[in-house]
Amino acid sequence: MINVEDVLRAYRHGFFPMADSREGTVSWCQPYRRAVFPIDSFRPPRSIRRIIGDGRFTIRIDTDFEGVIRACSMPRSGEQDTWISEEIIDVYIKLHQLGVAHSVESWQDGELVGGLYGIAMGGAFFGESMFFLRPHASKVAFAYLVAHLRQKGYLLLDAQIMNPHLEMLGAVEIDHERYMEQLETALAKKILFI
Repeated sequence: MINVEDVLRAYRHGFFPMADSREGTVSWCQPYRRAVFPIDSFRPPRSIRRIIGDGRFTIRIDTDFEGVIRACSMPRSGEQDTWISEEIIDVYIKLHQLGVAHSVESWQDGELVGGLYGIAMGGAFFGESMFFLRPHASKVAFAYLVAHLRQKGYLLLDAQIMNPHLEMLGAVEIDHERYMEQLETALAKKILFI
């Protein structure tokens, strides 16, 4: 059983939780190579900039956190399992109520169609998961997140474990030692996400 204090302590030390839906357990992960986004140099692809410019989606922050995390918890296409269990959902909803967990949401015609959620601590944002129901909805929400973090002065955008989607968005891998140095510097900052 995990709780809010466990999760916050884990992030401060470079760990994050991941559930095994088959076994009903939660593990603490600390990968040797960490995926991060360079906030200052991130630039959305031209196609996403066009979609942002045409106003296809309305972006909101924290208007339906539970809707976002539940959508993120659905198994991906071709997969049967998810790493976001009910136990994790419950803890992150509590973190949201405490003002630590946040969602960035893409809305279209009054419907939540994409978004992401994560944890904001000091000058670090720990991205957890994203989803989309309409093409590019999560990418637009992500571009908005990065612009928001840049404007607020955040130093670290942690994406945890590299995958082809994150790499396509511009994530880079750094080793554990470098990540921990960046984490320590970022956590020393005092920034309010909203």
